[in-house]
Amino acid sequence: MSTPAVHSLWTTAADRIPQIGAPKIEYGQLSPTLILLGAALVGVLVEAFVPRRSRYYAQVFVSVVALCAAFAAVVGLAADGYGTTKAHVAAMGAIAVDGPSLFLQGVIVLAGLVGLFTFAERRLDPEAHGNRVDSFAAQAAAVPGSDTEKAAVKAGFTTTEVFPLLLFAVSGMLVFTSANDLLTLFVALEVFSLPLYLLCALARRKRLMSQEAAVKYFLLGAFASAFTLFGIALLYGYAGSVSYARIAQVVDGSVTDVNPALADTMGNDALLLIGAALLVMGLLFKVGAVPFHMWTPDVYQGAPTPVTGFMAAATKVAAFGALLRLLYVVLPGMRWDWRPVMWAVAIITMLGGAIVAITQTDIKRLLAYSSIAHAGFILAGVIATSKNGVSSVLFYLAGYSFVTIGAFAVVTLVRDAGGEATHLSKWAGLGRRSPLVAAVFAVFLLAFAGIPLTSGFAGKFAVFKAAAAGGAAPLVVIGVISSAIAAFFYIRVIVLMFFSEPKPEGPTVAVPSPLTMLAIGLGVAVTLVLGVAPQYFLNLANQASVFVR
Repeated sequence: MSTPAVHSLWTTAADRIPQIGAPKIEYGQLSPTLILLGAALVGVLVEAFVPRRSRYYAQVFVSVVALCAAFAAVVGLAADGYGTTKAHVAAMGAIAVDGPSLFLQGVIVLAGLVGLFTFAERRLDPEAHGNRVDSFAAQAAAVPGSDTEKAAVKAGFTTTEVFPLLLFAVSGMLVFTSANDLLTLFVALEVFSLPLYLLCALARRKRLMSQEAAVKYFLLGAFASAFTLFGIALLYGYAGSVSYARIAQVVDGSVTDVNPALADTMGNDALLLIGAALLVMGLLFKVGAVPFHMWTPDVYQGAPTPVTGFMAAATKVAAFGALLRLLYVVLPGMRWDWRPVMWAVAIITMLGGAIVAITQTDIKRLLAYSSIAHAGFILAGVIATSKNGVSSVLFYLAGYSFVTIGAFAVVTLVRDAGGEATHLSKWAGLGRRSPLVAAVFAVFLLAFAGIPLTSGFAGKFAVFKAAAAGGAAPLVVIGVISSAIAAFFYIRVIVLMFFSEPKPEGPTVAVPSPLTMLAIGLGVAVTLVLGVAPQYFLNLANQASVFVR
């Protein structure tokens, strides 16, 4: 065959192939995530090109500006009606821009900003060799206790990479709450998990414990990611698509155009049930629900306390956002299958977290088991399967995130010669030694316990009311019993602080910089405002509680 003939065959065949169009991306509606990813990349360049002595200030400036700009972008989108009338699916079906995603993105960005203030704290530890130090290792790559580490401390090095890592984690969480297909969900899961694994290993003191926490979190997180990915593969086999809308159509039987290549597996209920179970299991791991909670106490205890506070707040918000979207948008047709399982998980999570917390002697482990119990309370709102259920979960997450970061910020202030004094016995008599710090911590503990006039009470009341209206009254009874058990150990800490004699060799309370004061002050303000006048924020959550389908 002659060359011109071959050439004409190629061009004729090419004419018949449908052209691949350029992707249509709504950059304005994705701006909160894009701002943070851009700033994180700028942070990486700062590490490469800015002199070491100036990096800390440059990173803090870039991070604060980016988080404020991202929050302004979220508010702008909500004001333009993208949470209500203009809610739609953007980025060619990958990202949902709707009420729940914007509300949770706003909470995550604010949690990241308050967490950043605790990351940037440099006044709590005594100066080392004339240099101010923060909570993070002088040089992350140095072996703990080695000559390299000692030289890094002497030279005044600081690990300023924590700021871009925080921005990458927050940007991953923003996508995770708004992902509208399973592949986007998985990519976002990895984008926010990997920086957290690194951040957990960077404690300046107790470095071996910190590295052990990071390894546990990484290994268990890798297992959870594998379960999630396997679940995604099975759901793709079931529906022939990774799109949430398409899977929902196949689940409820309204799909008409069946791909012949997938006709044999489409609609196979075994693939659906096993795939959905594996996917939900991966999300429950991130939430810290029993029996997928084993990583929580060890990681919370070993990680640097600013990281623990940020992770405890923001990860829970992101994971519950993804879980709500999966159950309400993708699997509403399977409600009778997943509700009984969620009942069981919520009950053992509430009771397990509350009962085991009573036995804890370390304040960070106690707060870890407290966070597990709270995951159970929030699941009660998820089980409601109603608009009120969604709005109550959104409100609870908003209040919980500020209380958590504030509580861990207070933990960073109580110190002895070895760094933070986290053993409960060290907190005896703290109310006499430093009444203000003890009073602030008491406010956070009362909010965790769900005492009236705190955000914890308003949040619990909202989720329990929604669960009862959704036919889960027995679950509410168990939730109230769990709250009573949990209140015991919160009040025990308050009694220990105010009604015990301080020991002469007890810890001191460090005077923080304005950054940590601001983080704690915001935590107290939000806790009291959401407790005393919650109606405006409940209405806001109610407006933002409709998912785009």
